[in-house]
Amino acid sequence: MSHTRGTMVKMIYQLISPITMKTLMLRALFLRLMRLFTVAVMLFVSLNCASHATNETQQSDLLMSTNATVEAVVDGDTIVARIYGSRETVRLIGINTPESVSRSHPVQCFGAEASTYLRSLLPEGTPITLFLDQSARDRYDRLLAYVFRSADELFVNHNLVEQGFADTLWYPPNTHYRTLLNTAVRQAKQSQRGLWAACGGANIPLN
Repeated sequence: MSHTRGTMVKMIYQLISPITMKTLMLRALFLRLMRLFTVAVMLFVSLNCASHATNETQQSDLLMSTNATVEAVVDGDTIVARIYGSRETVRLIGINTPESVSRSHPVQCFGAEASTYLRSLLPEGTPITLFLDQSARDRYDRLLAYVFRSADELFVNHNLVEQGFADTLWYPPNTHYRTLLNTAVRQAKQSQRGLWAACGGANIPLN
């Protein structure tokens, strides 16, 4: 009886296993296609807007067409968004806030404050408009974007720098707003806003 049962289990496994593998492969292919579709749509939106804007200051004059919804804030410069049915981790381009959740870096001065501030700007469910630059993803497979709050067209990357919650950080070729953000960080330093007053500088570990 035991031998018979074992044979039956083996036969069932042999029947199910190919189906299971095929299902998993199809699911992986579907997820990959969804991610490619997301980037394709985002690139189309970004390029379409860029074709109407001759310089970085004209971006705010464009109609903000919502293409994503905030699901969560990870830290001061990273969010999770729902984009056309795909869940994406989005890293804000051109800025760097103090570490608050990294496993490989110590918690830094003003990291918690930056995260809290971004959550106040982008609570769960907030409609946003994402614009890509020339490179769509980083080495961690995060989507790289400029984030605008759809309701009032607030440029979130710029606001974080302007209010002293972030320093600038550039990885070419994604440098479309470099002049705008560099000017904002210079003014925040001069006015001693946020981390520039509280910490004396960026990337300062908490004692």
